[in-house]
Amino acid sequence: MTKVIYQVVEHNDGWAYQVDGVFSETFPSHGAARKAAQRAANEQGVPGPTTDISYEDEEGHWHDEKSAGDDRPETEVAG
Repeated sequence: MTKVIYQVVEHNDGWAYQVDGVFSETFPSHGAARKAAQRAANEQGVPGPTTDISYEDEEGHWHDEKSAGDDRPETEVAG
């Protein structure tokens, strides 16, 4: 199972959470950023419908797959 970590960090004269190198919007306090990170982490764990997806790989080849709606990552908020 995949694990996604939401890391709360100082960012742009405030606080944000970061996932896989991408920052959220900036929040005025650590607490506000952590609360937003926890909300996002919780939402990511909610199952959805099974759906067909298409994506392009690094070599430019397209792939079609089924994405199981209950195949959700484990999430954690740190910082």
